[in-house]
Amino acid sequence: MKKRMRMLASLALAGAMVLSMTACSGSSKSQDANATDSGTKKEDVKEGKVLNIWCWNDEFQSRFNDYYPEVKEVAEDKSTTTLNDGTTVKWTINPNENNNYQDKLDTALQAQATASDDEKIDIFLIEADYALKYVDANANVAEPLSDLGITDDDLADQYQYTKDIVTDANGAQRGTSWQATPGLFAYRRSIAKDVLGTDDPEKVQEKLKDWDSFNKVAAEASKKGYKMLSGYDDSYRTFSNNVSAKWVDGTTVKVDPNLMTWVEQTKDFTDKGYNNKTSLWDDSWNADQGAEGKVFGFFYSTWGINFTLVDNAGKDGFGDWAVCEGPQPYFWGGTWICAAQGNDNPKTIKDVMLKLTCDKDIEQKITKDLQDYTNTVSGMQEIANDPKFGSKFLGGQNHISLFSEVAPQIDMSKTSPYDQGCNEAFQNAFKDYFDGNTDIDTSKKNFETAIMEKYPELTAVEWP
Repeated sequence: MKKRMRMLASLALAGAMVLSMTACSGSSKSQDANATDSGTKKEDVKEGKVLNIWCWNDEFQSRFNDYYPEVKEVAEDKSTTTLNDGTTVKWTINPNENNNYQDKLDTALQAQATASDDEKIDIFLIEADYALKYVDANANVAEPLSDLGITDDDLADQYQYTKDIVTDANGAQRGTSWQATPGLFAYRRSIAKDVLGTDDPEKVQEKLKDWDSFNKVAAEASKKGYKMLSGYDDSYRTFSNNVSAKWVDGTTVKVDPNLMTWVEQTKDFTDKGYNNKTSLWDDSWNADQGAEGKVFGFFYSTWGINFTLVDNAGKDGFGDWAVCEGPQPYFWGGTWICAAQGNDNPKTIKDVMLKLTCDKDIEQKITKDLQDYTNTVSGMQEIANDPKFGSKFLGGQNHISLFSEVAPQIDMSKTSPYDQGCNEAFQNAFKDYFDGNTDIDTSKKNFETAIMEKYPELTAVEWP
């Protein structure tokens, strides 16, 4: 995942995808029916020679090449992978910037019905913020896992929220993930000792157990010359993951009261100098995580800690960081594997999904090798209870233990296809307000304008 999460949901293409992929699905069902009539089961149909996988960076490619047991060799330029049975895995990687990945994926999926066998998309990857666009039953672009022969029993050990987010309105699950992404609060041990007199995670958590407590520590940190957070966006996911309703009701955008609490807190932090006025992923935000940084902590999920924070902190940061639950449970990000309707490699796709997302031994190996949090409940509980497991970066702390407490609390019932666009437009609209360049009413109007331009089908914005 690393430094991504900056894409917009291209819902304008969804209608075209529905029409195109419905036609594709009809063709596929016709072929399956013919196969059944001739006495040949779908799983017995000859597999294609090329497995086409579409993604936006090399994260899944690395997991596949390093942990899928059927990998025989990887090309020097990593453009292809060869499996033991001779299948060539062809990687198509289109970066996320400016909605690039989704736009190109949508175009390719529309052409799926007429593409040659070796050009058909077999697997494509999606993220949480736009998952519902691709797993919608009407869009019919991601194949139900049951059609591949994957059962509820196969998926029983996965975290429920990772299944819910890729389940359509009819109850069909259309994707699966090797990771769960619960969030924690990562803090500098040295700063915590100076401000609170302790760096012990349990004692720090008691000081940060709710937002009132968190705000009090921000004031104490400021007196010592520290910033509580780096920028405007750092706490946003914690608030947006704890809303009371979906972004859109019918054609009305409903701004949740919890999001306005984020606005109030961020404005207060900015005015009082409790943050550095940075934005996620910019150079100043990255620098605040380095050895010279003066920021108390950062809200991060699993991938953020073991990839982004570790890189930004550098070798001098090892041992100077720890994690605690923070004020509220939340999650951030995640990647799901989907089988494209019309694929010609169902047996291989099924095996990839089962091995990389359901096999506890493989999942645990990923966690132990990379410190990532993977998607078997029993596997993570075993590591959480292992007294020998710990992160050198976190001073020996077993962060999996804390993640395992947060993951079951994640609730996906408030997600909608509009999440990506609404969240980004909301954050962008209020930055001028935080800086004092607009008043709050102007920022509200700017959000309304942005959201109506992005989603013309929406008719109104309702504020708490």
